[in-house]
Amino acid sequence: MVLPAPLPALREVHVASFDPSDLPILRIKTDEDVQFWKGTRGYDDYGLFLRRLAASVVGYTLPYSDPEPNPAVSAMINLLDKLDSWIDEIPPLHTPQRFGNLAFRTWGKRLETECDGLLHSLLPAALHPSIPFISPYLLTSFGSFTRMDYGTGHETSFALFLLCLALLRFVSPEPGVERQLVLCVFVRYMRLCWRLQDVYKLEPAGSHGVWGLDDYSFLSYVFGSAQLRDQTEIAVSAVLRHPLPPTNLYFMSIMRILKVKSGPFHEHSSQLYSIATGVQYWSKVHSGLFKMYEAEVLGKRVVVQHVPLGGLLKWDISQNAPSTMTSATSSTAAPTQIPLMAATTAPWASSASYGTSIPSPASFTVAPSRIPPRSFATRLPHNLPSRPTGRRASPGGPFVPARAPLGPTASTALRGTVRPGIVPRTLASPPPATHAPAEGDDHRYSGPSESEARPSN
Repeated sequence: MVLPAPLPALREVHVASFDPSDLPILRIKTDEDVQFWKGTRGYDDYGLFLRRLAASVVGYTLPYSDPEPNPAVSAMINLLDKLDSWIDEIPPLHTPQRFGNLAFRTWGKRLETECDGLLHSLLPAALHPSIPFISPYLLTSFGSFTRMDYGTGHETSFALFLLCLALLRFVSPEPGVERQLVLCVFVRYMRLCWRLQDVYKLEPAGSHGVWGLDDYSFLSYVFGSAQLRDQTEIAVSAVLRHPLPPTNLYFMSIMRILKVKSGPFHEHSSQLYSIATGVQYWSKVHSGLFKMYEAEVLGKRVVVQHVPLGGLLKWDISQNAPSTMTSATSSTAAPTQIPLMAATTAPWASSASYGTSIPSPASFTVAPSRIPPRSFATRLPHNLPSRPTGRRASPGGPFVPARAPLGPTASTALRGTVRPGIVPRTLASPPPATHAPAEGDDHRYSGPSESEARPSN
């Protein structure tokens, strides 16, 4: 068995290097901005951070208890516990809305008011100058207080919040601590978000319905499939045998779906069902989910446009990205590029055989002020030619449609003749009139007449 190469170390950011004018703000407004973001150092840092988190939990199960709990991890869990206690203090209002209880805005207003104080209690005094660069990610980690919804973009904000703490070395980016971030902190965050969704009836943000992986989350499947990646005792199809034990984040997420949704699993969660029936190995599931996360979450403007960027997550061109122009970059060396995966849909979502490389379509045109994004290995074209339905009478002969057009029917015989741009003034020709029997005629059918029955000479 070939062991994977060790991942590069995550870079360190010092408080003294902060630029007060480079606070995190909403920078993504167009699809071009999304492509530019994929070439920034902040994007590279996030991709490397997710891979390190996933690699740290391979082979570990839940519940997880580290023999040497990290003090920073314990402090973060205490912060999430405090946020959970606010739900008891702010009960839902009796409102008729199906989604979005107005009490969630009260909960969010309290978070906005006390966010800086919470971070002051969490971080040591030496890191207090970094609070304005961190608080925007914590504020956007639990849903939109205006729309009263929650989705994968908010989940991404929390992962970026953890990344900021790792860049500042509040938590050490080493496997033991990173494992606690996933199996302790992230699990606690998931349970808090589930309770917020249940109590305040939060609407899914930008859900794809039955065609999406999950209405609310995605990273739990990435980390859960990483836990199961190298083992062979549990088959991928085991997720169809309910109930599932809460031994990994993948199983926990599926049991959460079964709790909030009714009906057959293959109908309301067709993507997860396709994975369970079409992918044989957990390693394939894990790599495919990374691809899908980059394409369906990080590559969608409607998702990442709500994520603040800048500050710790540099909004500049990474030194590892190919550039066709000269740009000013920081003197700090960027880490080795570890992109998430190829920006394409998951292999089980396409008709191509698994692992087949499909030629990429023509690249889009970017403005001169933007750097072209780094190329990806595969991309599914969306303009595949449709397959003709029909046949040819002979080789090289005319094409014969599979079915001839229908003639006029009873529903179309009296329909007005319509020409493009002309208001119809006449009706189509009526059907031929039939002979009306005279008064007193016997309407009963008595067979053919004598002239009709007489044979012709």
